[in-house]
Amino acid sequence: MTIMDRYLVKQFLPIFLSALALFMMLVILIDLFLHLTRYLDNGAGIFTILKVSLYFVPKSFLYALPVSLLFASAYTLGDLSSKNELTVVLGSGTPYGRFCLPLIVLGVVSSLFAFFFEDRAVIPSLRRKNELSRELLHTNDSALSNIVIKLNGGKLVYLVDYYDTLSEAINEVTIVELDDEYSLRSVVYSSRAAWQGDSWAFSNPLVYEWDEGFFKPRPAGNMEKYNEDPETFRRSSVMPEDLNARDTARLIKDLKRAGLPYASAQTDYYHRFSFSAVSFVVIFLSLTVSGRFKKNILLLSLLASLGTAVIFYVVEMISMMSARAGLLAPVLGAWIPVFVCTAAGFLLLRHART
Repeated sequence: MTIMDRYLVKQFLPIFLSALALFMMLVILIDLFLHLTRYLDNGAGIFTILKVSLYFVPKSFLYALPVSLLFASAYTLGDLSSKNELTVVLGSGTPYGRFCLPLIVLGVVSSLFAFFFEDRAVIPSLRRKNELSRELLHTNDSALSNIVIKLNGGKLVYLVDYYDTLSEAINEVTIVELDDEYSLRSVVYSSRAAWQGDSWAFSNPLVYEWDEGFFKPRPAGNMEKYNEDPETFRRSSVMPEDLNARDTARLIKDLKRAGLPYASAQTDYYHRFSFSAVSFVVIFLSLTVSGRFKKNILLLSLLASLGTAVIFYVVEMISMMSARAGLLAPVLGAWIPVFVCTAAGFLLLRHART
């Protein structure tokens, strides 16, 4: 690392950390005020409410990271340009891209960090926040209700009244089996089944089968063939954003195996990767505005950052909705905002004042 690299990083870091703290605080306050009235109406204490907000800190960090990077890099380069320090650097023969290399490296590192941070920290903490919020609002329930699981192309169907995540038990279970022509073969019913590690232990199961033209019940025999993993029931009743990348991939596999729509889940899965790349993209965009602000650099850098963030999220919202509706391929719906911003960055960089 050269002297200029260290100087650029030294100028950048205080602005970035200040912006990160500010934007995180704004995100946390917005989330708090959206739910504060409901918390107070249900008698929640101040410390419990603060605990809920504390669990939201990792998510607020993830939201604030790209905007903070964009603001800090745009302000730093703009400030250097207004003081003619950037002119001196370029006049010495140092290419603009080489001078900004520490910021580009920081963008790449931030993108990689954002992906693993979301997978390992944000999702568990957000899940805990949601659980605690439901407790405060008296809507907490460890059971997932009205579950339908289709397997083997729809030939095997689990109908479960609810699945208890704590005891790994399914209640009011009905298992419908169809033959190769999708005609009814048998129906198994049990009031409860508990997971035993490799199969389900059913309570007094009954099997209904055709017998001389009538659908007759009899006590079920060996039930070990019904060994669907309990995680399948949990994944089927949660939103993809509540699952880490590995579980989301498994959810998509479950949906495909059942012949159910999976475009929405697959779009969210690809979005995990595309959103992580935003940190690099915003650093790249900031290079294009380095010499455009000569006065009011703080205000203009803030407005440019917020404006870029609004445009990005609007494009992202439209593309994600289109992908979930099947109008776009899931991978395109997730990555189009990144491609658009990157293309805009290349276009603006050609006309950047350096």
